[in-house]
Amino acid sequence: MKKAITLAIMLTIVIGGRLSAQEIQTLFKGYQSSGGYGAISNKFTTIKGEYANLAEIYGGWFINKKFLLGLGAAASTNNLKVPDAYSAAPFTDMTWQYVQFGLMTEYVFWSNKVVHFNVSLFSGSGLTVQYERNNHDDWEDAMDNIDHDENFFFVIEPGAQLEVNVLRWLRFSPGISYRKSFGSDANGLDDNDISNLSYNVTLKVGRF
Repeated sequence: MKKAITLAIMLTIVIGGRLSAQEIQTLFKGYQSSGGYGAISNKFTTIKGEYANLAEIYGGWFINKKFLLGLGAAASTNNLKVPDAYSAAPFTDMTWQYVQFGLMTEYVFWSNKVVHFNVSLFSGSGLTVQYERNNHDDWEDAMDNIDHDENFFFVIEPGAQLEVNVLRWLRFSPGISYRKSFGSDANGLDDNDISNLSYNVTLKVGRF
């Protein structure tokens, strides 16, 4: 009996020692490298059935050459004319401004390969507002005197990109994404009007 107890204790010590020596497995398989990059992107999409050009910037911390954790923002740059039926100032040349800002994440596959791809997810706040597009001389008065129908809502935008390593610090990334809004109640702009596919071209600069 004593021999059996002694053997059991010895086995416990040996097995315990081997288990404690093993590395704890994690989602990212341990911290290996750290970098970061910024990106400028142009998106081609539609809002309420009309062509919308969105300029976007984003960037953040690039972990283990796989995962980006950062912030992003995008805004429309062309004239999204507001029909008179929905205008905050009838018989005035009003346009919709679209903006989104929030958390940006990307997961990159085979980052060291010349050509590879990634998947991304933006999540954050969206904003639409009406303004008088051609009133450049009296902007402050326009801001004070016109109801601009400010409209805040939630936006998510999953996407995917093909990436090409042009230089060690420069990447070219065409891609596609789908913008989905929740809770828009602007005059003439509901969630279906805002939600749509976007095609984009992106340049990324940083330490990859």
